Amino acid sequence: MLLLLAFALGVLAGLRSMTPLAVVAWASRLGRLDLDPTPLAFLGSGVAAWFFAAAALGELVADKLPFTPNRTALGPFAARLLTGALSGGAVAAGAGGSLAEGAVAGAVGAVAGTFGGYRARTGLVRALGTPDWVVAVMEDVIAVGGAILLVAAAGRGVA
Repeated sequence: MLLLLAFALGVLAGLRSMTPLAVVAWASRLGRLDLDPTPLAFLGSGVAAWFFAAAALGELVADKLPFTPNRTALGPFAARLLTGALSGGAVAAGAGGSLAEGAVAGAVGAVAGTFGGYRARTGLVRALGTPDWVVAVMEDVIAVGGAILLVAAAGRGVA
């Protein structure tokens, strides 16, 4: 079950790269996810929690701007792989599982979320005939709400 949570968190990183990492950092900072005995303990520092929260908020705004690169471009795609792996590894390790296996599951989830999210967003914009930003806001709600729910489930030992 932990690997499924890590994979799902990676999928959300494919939608919004910084959101799952920000949620993981704050969960660690608030003592809801124990990363102290792991190499990812730095995520629980105040600096990391605030940095990733600011990055996530910035991404939520930047995603709506017309000059923002496509998530499937090399740079944004690589960022999604990295943050998917970090957040997946952290949620797995913080709940007593394998950091390495969680990182792989998170990275695989990020691939699925990046390409699946791109297709879903462009398809919904066409099908609904709405501006892109409307679908983007729905994607924001899914990424933020989903990350909070998944990290909370891992922190409660649901996995």
